[in-house]
Amino acid sequence: MPTAVVLNLARLGPVGAALPAPGTWGSLAGLLFFWVFFRNQGEIVNVIAAACAAYFAVGICGEAEIRLGRHDPGEVILDEFVAMPFCFIGWGWLAGSFPPWAVMLAGFALFRFYDIRKPMMINSIQELPGGWGIVADDVAAALATCATLHVAHLAWAII
Repeated sequence: MPTAVVLNLARLGPVGAALPAPGTWGSLAGLLFFWVFFRNQGEIVNVIAAACAAYFAVGICGEAEIRLGRHDPGEVILDEFVAMPFCFIGWGWLAGSFPPWAVMLAGFALFRFYDIRKPMMINSIQELPGGWGIVADDVAAALATCATLHVAHLAWAII
């Protein structure tokens, strides 16, 4: 693909290159991506579609890294975008007990926390080569977010 196409996909058009805090904007775009395409689907469809999007992002983000000549450049935000749907696996259970906006807000905040701080083994996942490291650490942050949301939901149900 031409460099302009690769970089536009990796940056989500002008979002990654033009705005401050590009990862936050990429995550917000991913939240919208989830809301429009995933929230009314079944869990199996969600996981398969999110995994396919993440696999696509591995290639695009890896290629963008090569063409920009920098390791995991901040303006490459396709990884945050495609990871957000993983935060909400089990959406029906979570949103059935809490207002959807509250689940979305909590998921967004937790994802940004895990993506920025990279606790547990998330930081080491980032060391995978090329696009795998760029995308896998965000998917791991999203799965940590999902687990946290479900544990919090379970704790709320018990109390």
